[in-house]
Amino acid sequence: MNTSINKARALSIWIFIVPFVAVNICLYITTNLHFLIDQPYRLFNTFPYFDGGTSISRTARYFPNYLIFKPAMFLTSYLLIKYWLLNKEIINSVDYNNKFIKKFVFFGIASAVSLILHSIFLGVSFDFAIYKLFRRIVMLSFIIFEVVAQTYLVLALYSLKDKINHLIKPTILKLKIALVSTLIIVAIVSIPIVSLPGNKFIKHALEWDYFLAVIAFYLLTFFMWKKNK
Repeated sequence: MNTSINKARALSIWIFIVPFVAVNICLYITTNLHFLIDQPYRLFNTFPYFDGGTSISRTARYFPNYLIFKPAMFLTSYLLIKYWLLNKEIINSVDYNNKFIKKFVFFGIASAVSLILHSIFLGVSFDFAIYKLFRRIVMLSFIIFEVVAQTYLVLALYSLKDKINHLIKPTILKLKIALVSTLIIVAIVSIPIVSLPGNKFIKHALEWDYFLAVIAFYLLTFFMWKKNK
């Protein structure tokens, strides 16, 4: 069990670092290293976490940024699959019949597959409404599956908190619960905003901040588990 915990800690920090660094490198190139990109894709004086000046896909789908973004997302997807399987091992070792195991594994792996599909089709342009709808559904599926998987995992951990108290930092588990609860609330409240036309800048800022919150879950995982020898 200790080996699985240490592996989960190591994976979790990379699941945070890889997408965070990749996305922000793409943003930096788009807004600062203009000699690397074609003129139509250059942006000036924007920090989309606050002003919503651009979307994540807008900064990642053209050359050379997709050479950074796509491999990073493929690697993140691979790490996600290993992460959810490792958590299955950890929970199984404490409570083999825990009712949340199959659920967080299913949705966790489904989120990784959705991220792979999103990365494959990013930057591929077909002027078909059905194709554009497909891309939106894939991205939405990734977000939904990821948040659901995170929810079921914290429920599993919380249900076993007395048994694993010596292995975790309870305060960080509470932070994870608060984070997931916030993600769910924000998602529900945002439905009218994202489903209606307009509000472009609000949608973009929400996308960047929501992305950061989703991967922060894995940063908290790193700090939650105590390092075991």
